[in-house]
Amino acid sequence: MLTFQSFKMEAIEFITKYESYLEEIKTVIRPELLPIIDQLKKLDPHDLVTPETYLIDGSHARGYVWRLFLQKAKEDSLQ
Repeated sequence: MLTFQSFKMEAIEFITKYESYLEEIKTVIRPELLPIIDQLKKLDPHDLVTPETYLIDGSHARGYVWRLFLQKAKEDSLQ
């Protein structure tokens, strides 16, 4: 019998891993983009997700943090 397991990352897990996701990004970006990481580190991850936020897994959470990074990079380039 085939059963399906439901995957979900709880908001608290995202909050505890948020800074490690930023560190992962930091290892692959150009040095001139590092100030964006510093700006994102100043954000409280509690303000980025709620208990109702649905994240499938760590990959989904990483994608969410990458999207935050890219949005901030775009904003900074327009200034």
